[in-house]
Amino acid sequence: MCGVVGIFDSRGRAPVAESLLAAMRDRLVHRGPDGAGIHLAPGIGLGHRRLSIIDLSGGGQPLFNEDGSVVVVFNGEIYNFQALAGELEANGHVLRSRSDTEVIVHAWEQWGPDCVQRFDGMFAFALWDEGKETLFLARDRLGKKPLYTAELADGRFLFASELKALLACPDVARDIDPAAIEDYLCFGYVPDPRSIYRGVAKLPPAHRLVWRRGGSPRADCWWRPRLQPERLVMGLDDAADELLGLFRDAVAKRLVADVPLGAFLSGGVDSSGVVALMAGLAQKPVETFCVSFAERGFDESAHARAVAERYGTRHNVRSAAADDLGPLDRLADMFDEPFGDNSALPTWRVSAHARERVTVALSGDGGDEALAGYRRYRWHLGEERVRGLLPLGLRRPLFGLLARAYPKLDRAPRWLRARTTFTELADDAAGAYCNGVSVISEGLRSRLYSPSFRRCLQGYRAVETLRSHWREADTDDPLRQAQYVDLKTWLAGGILVKVDRASMAASLEVRAPLLDHRLVEWGMQLPANLKVGRMQGKLALKRALEPYVPADLLYRPKQGFTQPLDSWFRGPLAGRMAAAAKRLARSGMFDGRCLARLVDQHRAGTRDHGAALWSLLMLDGFLQGGAGPASSG
Repeated sequence: MCGVVGIFDSRGRAPVAESLLAAMRDRLVHRGPDGAGIHLAPGIGLGHRRLSIIDLSGGGQPLFNEDGSVVVVFNGEIYNFQALAGELEANGHVLRSRSDTEVIVHAWEQWGPDCVQRFDGMFAFALWDEGKETLFLARDRLGKKPLYTAELADGRFLFASELKALLACPDVARDIDPAAIEDYLCFGYVPDPRSIYRGVAKLPPAHRLVWRRGGSPRADCWWRPRLQPERLVMGLDDAADELLGLFRDAVAKRLVADVPLGAFLSGGVDSSGVVALMAGLAQKPVETFCVSFAERGFDESAHARAVAERYGTRHNVRSAAADDLGPLDRLADMFDEPFGDNSALPTWRVSAHARERVTVALSGDGGDEALAGYRRYRWHLGEERVRGLLPLGLRRPLFGLLARAYPKLDRAPRWLRARTTFTELADDAAGAYCNGVSVISEGLRSRLYSPSFRRCLQGYRAVETLRSHWREADTDDPLRQAQYVDLKTWLAGGILVKVDRASMAASLEVRAPLLDHRLVEWGMQLPANLKVGRMQGKLALKRALEPYVPADLLYRPKQGFTQPLDSWFRGPLAGRMAAAAKRLARSGMFDGRCLARLVDQHRAGTRDHGAALWSLLMLDGFLQGGAGPASSG
């Protein structure tokens, strides 16, 4: 994997400061410790840090076409590059390396902006065409690889793989966007295209930007998953057979590398399936990596070991005490923005562990989104059936009253937390789903905010972000709607950000076969009854894996890759959280009494605010790193 940066003078040909470009580039050394390059021309500068994966001797960047008129810097992998190279050579292009990067410059010459439609892989790249005086940026379909952008008042346009690289430029404003704070405290991350700063944006997944010097930028979405099913009549066994073929192909194409390659093996369904299929395709034993925890409820290492023994992998286990919080301070620097997924810490641990032996690791990420593995999908379908019985005008007062009357039972099983269910039944589908995925509920967020910060929000609510994607979904099927929204928000802004930053902090490339775009589209089109049952999700995947993965692993309750926040904030993090609450109150964004009440209720055991406190602690860590003030402008 790699890191890319660039500076473009959109108005003229002003010289790009090499020292600034190099400073931006070298803030990404963790993404590319194996090499560095710069290209400078009037009004344009491109920088690159390289993690060598394919064509170790010939794939250095920036990389040019034959006459040097087209140059690219690229982060990612194009899995079908060999087939594309053959097609391009048949059209008269001369390729001088075995690198997937070189395919991009010639694909641009052959197909222009539509070249991205030809790419099968994960990528974020910047291409400069000197003859056309045109900059071209693009991101892969699902957003596996990041790209931040900033437009400056003097006409310069900056872009980079991570926010920290843009902040090497002193002219990038650091005013916090209040709407980003609202989004973050709702979702646990800042969804695309917004960033934590007003002056910085993210190019969204499956988007491309074309900017000709002297003109205006043109950005568009070049791919959306097809949601309308092509085959409505299919049995579970047929679906499992088709899925297995797609899954095996996805794993096979991700085994191409000129460096050591392994896999994460958590003991869950998805990573176990990846390892099982890898073992059948690999020429030698697979290297597998797992982190174990002493706390029984958070440890899946026994399940991972069973899969490793079945397939004869070289299994590497690293023990970690759940109260080892030494790396906690690294998270703010790792993510650049506040990031509230507490599994980021174990993800970094397993990445660092894997990097000791391999450069590339396959993971099981994406199965829950593509094939409907989350419990919330089952709850959403059940609530949608109830919502269909009564119009919103009747549901809102009826279930709103029940929600206010029912006690809040944080520690009860989901089916006993009727207050949450009543709240969601009183809303429409998008609003209810937003409530279900919220880290901190809208009501609690409103109480946490100071009056001045509420004014800064100017009425903005995080649910608007989710509603915009809900409207985009080209289907009336409630499960597909929820899956689509998760692809655009939770997957792109949460899961993939976590995996990219945590693995890249360890200079490890991670590939996710279950996020192969063909498999994702197939999974989205699959009828709900082949994905979700009464007590199980991912029905087709589990049936497909029955010959490969032990049944007690396939059909056990979903555990997740998480940490014991409940006890942390009564133990090793209690003092740290109390101090963070005081600092957050001084920031002017929050009501100090409400923050203190949250901390006190959790320490006393009367309420479980673990997820909310973790998000607030991560926000404090970000602010402690020197972030600017929230602004209302």
